[in-house]
Amino acid sequence: MNLAGKTIVITGVSSGIGGEVARLARFRGATVIGVDRNDAMLTLDRFIKLDLGYPAVIDAALAQFPSRIDALVNAAGVPGTADKDVVARVNYLGLRHLTEALIDRMPKGAAIVNFASILGAEWPMRADLHKTLAAKTSFVEGQAWLAANPVPQETCYQYFKEALIVWTMKRGRSLFIERDIRMNSVAPGPVFTPILGDFVTMLGEERVQADTHKMKRPALADEIAGPVLFLCSDDARWLAGINLPIDGGLAAVYA
Repeated sequence: MNLAGKTIVITGVSSGIGGEVARLARFRGATVIGVDRNDAMLTLDRFIKLDLGYPAVIDAALAQFPSRIDALVNAAGVPGTADKDVVARVNYLGLRHLTEALIDRMPKGAAIVNFASILGAEWPMRADLHKTLAAKTSFVEGQAWLAANPVPQETCYQYFKEALIVWTMKRGRSLFIERDIRMNSVAPGPVFTPILGDFVTMLGEERVQADTHKMKRPALADEIAGPVLFLCSDDARWLAGINLPIDGGLAAVYA
């Protein structure tokens, strides 16, 4: 998997999976621009400090991004223990706002990879709601729709991962047809990262114990990085609008 000559923007780069994606991307020859609200703790070709929860802040930072972007990896996110409005802004609305702002800098054959989750697997149950939200193309329109259609705190993480999968499918198809840009999402299962404890708190001990025997173990962050960068590579040039589980076979339990 050769990424030499590619410029890749990776959000959420200061810890967890985003950091591992950045390390592997540089090892594979890419120029890596990292984005995070916290200071970077690894070597990068450029770092942009940015909180994705605020569209005006995103817009103000756009001048710091390169003029050509071959891949965008949207790994930044907050757990469901955060306030539901923060989850909506960072995990969905801000991700979408930054992505749309950078599309004109992406040439034919470029790639976008969004981080969903195995917890978004029930998106078909709410597909119509997610399609309606996807049609609210601006940050402000999305916020207004969510204010009129509030999401419960206890399921906000799952809801916005579902919404992200649906948006990836719909927007991914149009980007591929119209601009030859590939957008896909990945759906990791549990991963050993600093926020794993937040997911235990969010799901509850009973749910966690019930699921423990269904999986071999949580993933290591570097086990997620390889498939993500495959989607960024030219080897994945005919993959568009898919949601790829990276979960050690956990989703297969429910087949």
